[in-house]
Amino acid sequence: MKRRILRVLLLASAAAWGVSVVGVFLPWDVAVTALQGLGARAIPTDPMLDYWMRMASGAFFGVGVFFLMLAWRPDAFANVIPLAGGLMLLEGITLAVHGLRLHLRPFPFWADTAFCLFVGAGIVALSMRTSESAGGKG
Repeated sequence: MKRRILRVLLLASAAAWGVSVVGVFLPWDVAVTALQGLGARAIPTDPMLDYWMRMASGAFFGVGVFFLMLAWRPDAFANVIPLAGGLMLLEGITLAVHGLRLHLRPFPFWADTAFCLFVGAGIVALSMRTSESAGGKG
């Protein structure tokens, strides 16, 4: 059961990070509208901002693919899964610190932060327990 929950958390992480691939392909004006819908103020048309959005979207998609690999073959990547969960926790702390510092509105700030903190903690806790019972079915 713990192993199934761990896989669900890894798949949820893959989906949460992987959805960013949309940002690689969206036309700039559509991406700006979407970002403003999430709380951004006016975003100027700027080739460098366009480039950075594509770069960040591609990198986040890569993180999603990484979590998908962990969910697909957790036994093969058992030694990496706690690190991935720890990095999610670190990301949650980073989001919390800077979201509070910048006085961001609750959505999507708290959703992103809570997801990283709770799912990261769940991945760490379950991966440790699953590895302790490696002889059984976890």
